[in-house]
Amino acid sequence: MTSITHTPIGVIHSPFTDPDDTPIQGVFADGARGEVEVFLEYVDGLKDIGGFSHLILLYHFHLANGYSLISKPFIGGGIEKGIFSIRHPRRPNPIGISIVRLENVRGNILEICDVDILDGTPLLDIKPFIHQFDHRADIQSGWVDDQHIDEVKDKTPRALKTC
Repeated sequence: MTSITHTPIGVIHSPFTDPDDTPIQGVFADGARGEVEVFLEYVDGLKDIGGFSHLILLYHFHLANGYSLISKPFIGGGIEKGIFSIRHPRRPNPIGISIVRLENVRGNILEICDVDILDGTPLLDIKPFIHQFDHRADIQSGWVDDQHIDEVKDKTPRALKTC
């Protein structure tokens, strides 16, 4: 098998320094603000990005330690699931994905909110969220559909461990 190497194009800055206190998804981040610092050699790639309200960030889970093909999701009552049916960071390829709201562009800095990413996370790629491409109707969310997520108040790993 061929080895694959990715080069970070930037770094994500957020108020979150502890994985246990980081929201499990951006929709639970209560407007948490952050910045994406795009390295200067990639700044030309930001042309026209300011017209998008949301971005998809792909990043490296730099604090993930190894992986497990079976793991307990943050929600789900402690029942183990296959890693590809959950969004846990301990994956064979520790790649994360988040949808964030773009608030402002200042040179190589993207001001964002709804951040669920640890401070200092290496950024691999940015893609614009395009409603016509990314929205789907009639979605089934597998085992997550039964979790009553709207009833959970604090959606951080630390809080969910006590539920």
